[in-house]
Amino acid sequence: MSIEISRAASLASAALDYRAARQDMIASNIANADTPFYKPRDIHFEDALAAKKAEIFQNDSKKLKMAMTDDSHIAFKNEKTSYKPTMYFRDGHMARNDGNSVDIDVETTEMSKNSIMFNALVMAKKKDGAIFKSVIEASQKIS
Repeated sequence: MSIEISRAASLASAALDYRAARQDMIASNIANADTPFYKPRDIHFEDALAAKKAEIFQNDSKKLKMAMTDDSHIAFKNEKTSYKPTMYFRDGHMARNDGNSVDIDVETTEMSKNSIMFNALVMAKKKDGAIFKSVIEASQKIS
């Protein structure tokens, strides 16, 4: 049995995982700034998070659900929940003579933006946990 602190906690955890993966990719791009023919990579995960958010906060009480009356029926698969993060090669930067298209200014800017978002998510998770902790402490004083 697991205790769910809030419905948003799992969403924040998934977002932290994606942010950590993006940080690793940007660090890899910076590390390969002098590697010939290296193309910078990035990850797109916003659609996957939006699908997960819709799944978590969705109110299905008024929605008609599909019924399966026989085991041989094909199970319903919600297309919106099947979003997965995608890795892509970042375009738009001029390649140098050695074919490398890593722009250190772009990479450090993206790393700063990602770090700010990562720290904001960590602070949100801490606040969420602090609220849960204060409720437990307050309930101990009642009895």
